[in-house]
Amino acid sequence: MTVYVFDGTMDGLLTAVFDAFALKEQPEQLLAEGDALPLFCDHTYHVTSDEEKARRVWTGLEKKLSREALRLISVSWLSELRELNTPLFLYICKVFRQGDISRNFADADVLAVTNIARRVLHEQLRMKQFIRFQKAKDGTYLGVVSPDHNVLPIIIDHFQDRFNDQPWLIYDAKRHYGYYYDGKTVIRVTFEDEATVPFDLSNGKLNADVLSDNDQLFQDLWRTYFKAICIKERMNPRKQLQDMPRRYWKYMTEKN
Repeated sequence: MTVYVFDGTMDGLLTAVFDAFALKEQPEQLLAEGDALPLFCDHTYHVTSDEEKARRVWTGLEKKLSREALRLISVSWLSELRELNTPLFLYICKVFRQGDISRNFADADVLAVTNIARRVLHEQLRMKQFIRFQKAKDGTYLGVVSPDHNVLPIIIDHFQDRFNDQPWLIYDAKRHYGYYYDGKTVIRVTFEDEATVPFDLSNGKLNADVLSDNDQLFQDLWRTYFKAICIKERMNPRKQLQDMPRRYWKYMTEKN
């Protein structure tokens, strides 16, 4: 068995595809650094990421796949799942050998990549539904999230279109970065020292000294409204958990 090992980046994965063809090999697995090697491993090749090689592979994919198929590949990568590495690598290799196989769901690798992409897109939808903003005294709206997958890059356009008349910051507490919109442009932001940020990363709440004077009132009103529309006789906790998984609750006003 031949196994390739890469640095866990998209450039590294695309470089692995380039090297596989250059070396005229077909590895059975692509593992990230630190992954345990399979028991029957005859040959291990360590991939050195190369931006030029990665660019050439992606350019080749653009010529062979539809825009939708390319998007699904990009979206699947945002899953950050190690289980994606081998099927995505094999899928791309097959594209260069067989052509556009993106609709061939009988292929295990195509199906695996597509299903993972769908999981990411499903969480993207939930993030659009469940992000709750708080208003700071300077007029900036803050929303803190901690999604299973790295979905911020594919939801920011939605919030820029919907809230284009106000400044906001959406921050991913799990990945320690966010996007800030100043009313004109969106920029990616990080904090050198998260201990100094004016909000609690565990629940997304703004510190009392920076919270807008009337925002606490609005939060209380929202909780009251949420309780008022609840019909006790029709409560279905199981259905609620399906529609609103518990992992999102800690950042939702109506659940705190």
